[in-house]
Amino acid sequence: MRAVGSSIPRFDAAEKVTGQAAYPADIDLPGQAWLKIVFAGVPHARIVRMDTERAAAAEGVIAVLTAADVPVNEYGLVMPDQPVLCGLGSTPQAEVVRWEGDKVALVVAESAAQAEAAARLLDIEYEALPVITSTEQALAAGAQPLHPHPFSNFPYEEGRDRQSNLLVRHRLRCGDIDAGFAEADVCVEGVYSTHPQEHAYLQPEAGLAHVRGDGRIEVIVAGQWMHEDQEQISHALDLPANRIVVRYPAVGGAFGGREDMSIQIPLALAAWKTGRPVKTVWSREESIVGHHKRHAFVIRAKWGATREGRIAAAQMDLTSDSGAYAYTSTKVLANATLMCLGPYEIPNAHVDARTVYTNNCPGGAFRGFGGPQAHFAAEMQMTKLAHALKMDPVELRMRNILRDGSTLVTGSPVPAGCTTEEVLAEAARQGGWQERDGRWTVSAATAGAAPQGNGNGLLTTSLDSSRGRIARGKGIAVSYKNVGYSFGFPEHCTAWVELHGAETVERARVGCVGAEVGQGAHTAFILMTAEMLGLSPEQVELEAEDTDVTGSSGSSSASRMTFMAGNAIQGAAERAMALWRDEERPARAEFVYHPRATTPFDRETGACDPNITYGYCAQVADVEVDRETGHVTVKRLISVNDVGRAIHPQHVEGQIEGAVAQSIGWTLLENYLQEGGVTITPHLSNYLIPGVADVAEEIVPVILELPDPQGPLGARGMAEMPFLPTAPAIAAALHDALGAWYDTLPFTPETVWRGMAAGG
Repeated sequence: MRAVGSSIPRFDAAEKVTGQAAYPADIDLPGQAWLKIVFAGVPHARIVRMDTERAAAAEGVIAVLTAADVPVNEYGLVMPDQPVLCGLGSTPQAEVVRWEGDKVALVVAESAAQAEAAARLLDIEYEALPVITSTEQALAAGAQPLHPHPFSNFPYEEGRDRQSNLLVRHRLRCGDIDAGFAEADVCVEGVYSTHPQEHAYLQPEAGLAHVRGDGRIEVIVAGQWMHEDQEQISHALDLPANRIVVRYPAVGGAFGGREDMSIQIPLALAAWKTGRPVKTVWSREESIVGHHKRHAFVIRAKWGATREGRIAAAQMDLTSDSGAYAYTSTKVLANATLMCLGPYEIPNAHVDARTVYTNNCPGGAFRGFGGPQAHFAAEMQMTKLAHALKMDPVELRMRNILRDGSTLVTGSPVPAGCTTEEVLAEAARQGGWQERDGRWTVSAATAGAAPQGNGNGLLTTSLDSSRGRIARGKGIAVSYKNVGYSFGFPEHCTAWVELHGAETVERARVGCVGAEVGQGAHTAFILMTAEMLGLSPEQVELEAEDTDVTGSSGSSSASRMTFMAGNAIQGAAERAMALWRDEERPARAEFVYHPRATTPFDRETGACDPNITYGYCAQVADVEVDRETGHVTVKRLISVNDVGRAIHPQHVEGQIEGAVAQSIGWTLLENYLQEGGVTITPHLSNYLIPGVADVAEEIVPVILELPDPQGPLGARGMAEMPFLPTAPAIAAALHDALGAWYDTLPFTPETVWRGMAAGG
């Protein structure tokens, strides 16, 4: 049967829908103890005293571990700026808590209830320190530095001013910005604010660890990058990496939220120190308080264009809130620095970007990785330019869009296979635009018209009796994003293929430990292997359970896993087939795929070759707005995505629909709030995520298959791209409907109503 391109049932579907799949919280080991991770609960303070005596003497308690028990008390995905445990008897960095979610102790007991009760007996005395809750406060003269102590590693050549809360800055300089603005006939400016977002994956953090019979520590958790987890655990415990085994059972969603560490090191430490299997399961509230969020950004923009509709200059200033620790803030900032100019040819550009420490919840990886925030600003600027020029928004974009042969503002060519024009054109056609005599215009029949829906009996409400107060609008946006790691970060993926049979290959085994976080990666691995070897999917067996299977596959992030794993599997399959033809039985070969190298920003100009390749997406939003309440209904959201080749079309459609739903949540509904560095929306009752009645009434996923020259079988990554243009497409639709500009997310009913009341 056909493998790639067929929407066969995914190989883990039956286990998951019947409840047979084991998630970390479902797994128990004989003789296991329970771990309670104790949060600081205060956003900024010095630990003066910690008395664990009463907790240690409580019923059922096996151990109380503190900072003094951590051999190397530091960790971090990009830089080790965070203590595993804050407390005394360790390092100066560990003596201060900088975030309410900092961990201060581990209580191990015979039951979860006993561990919880003992944790309340800890006696910790804090000396309160000034709480910094905004980037403006953090950068103000005289602001207390949150990280005055050196890190064991800071991976940027320019170093770090330890008396400043500025973590990293990036800049881009292209052309002559003053000459560009002098050439422009119109200029538009805006200040755009975006907010944190909670990942809200189905499965809160849970896991267990134990010391195996061979003396190695096995950590069973849900994550996104097994070998990175292994490396950080081994570093903190000061053990060789081969003493640590990381295993991922079923993973209940990730979206970037499991890329940074949460419970992995505490579990390993507790099992190692007690000699007992140790388990922990976080509540939803612990999860919301205890892991990072999408970065909040403030972006100031000034763009100029000629009356012919050519962008002449763009000036951008970006500040992101890193929160208390770096996590992936510097990498997110780099992406945003490039993406804030949109997928356009801009001859004169000037970008300054920075990420700043505060006492807020750390910002970290989240689907889109800086792209949603940056594209929101860029696409709003394009929509405002079109309005100022009295030019159709599609026509303006087409006059400036990146194409094959275009040069980025970094001075490097766009990688071959650029299809921004194609996705924009298809989205425009699907959304009611037409091209005549080389110019794009929206059809008069569709401008401002409400779509009819999908005929499936859409919900009606009491508001339907007063439709005269309903305003309708249409908006469009286009975006692009990197596939794979960027800006010189080392990128590779390992896989092996083993062939069995007599005269012909009868079955194959493939080893690749890319994390299956719900996106269907493991099914894609099997389909690609089958296609490459001319087998049916049933003839392929996948091994992917732990770090012992093979070398690192990298993380399930950056829309990279199908692209990277597919190339690694293809290389291994070709090598294995060569051995097969030489009569080796079974024939087994390993391959480490290294894509073309990228380079980091030049510190002064930003010149670089930033990314391996890109994915492209354009969207059209049709909205209705209740003028009396400000409530926004997305009637239809068309999402056009070039995926290179759809390995599993149904999975691709699911990724599009899921990304759109999640992005509509970020745009209209979700609002993670902190006051004084403390979370005030720690429940799903006050942090609202979209239900079925809150997402678009109709999501139209459109798949283009224009092969990426570097992709396995032509495939390119696509998981993040449908998130990126949603907010600016809806914002453009709101302006079309109401005549008001909305530059601050989220567009809650109150925000929309106030915008109308202010007269735009």
